[in-house]
Amino acid sequence: VQLQASGGGLVQAGGSLRLSCAASGGTISSYTMKWFRQAPGKERKFVASIWSGGSTYYEESVKGRFTISRAGAQNTVYLQMNSLKPEDTAVYYCTAEGTIWGQGTQVTVSS
Repeated sequence: VQLQASGGGLVQAGGSLRLSCAASGGTISSYTMKWFRQAPGKERKFVASIWSGGSTYYEESVKGRFTISRAGAQNTVYLQMNSLKPEDTAVYYCTAEGTIWGQGTQVTVSS
């Protein structure tokens, strides 16, 4: 399985973006999928996860603002990000089971 993240960009504080993580070469329907992010000069940190059954879990600072979801037919996982803050600026990565990683997509939030 290969993962391709997309949807990043430049947005003003308070705006929204939707990230996509498209899988190819196999199905991700049984995998736990996660989003991580890495800000400049900092370590990669967990953002959100979704289990195969649909249960979700979020890092505290994004609760109520970010929503992770999956579309089985499209073999894709999404991260809807609302009410973005400058501190959300980072490269966002998707991963399947923490072992298969996508290439990352840059999110920049201006104040």
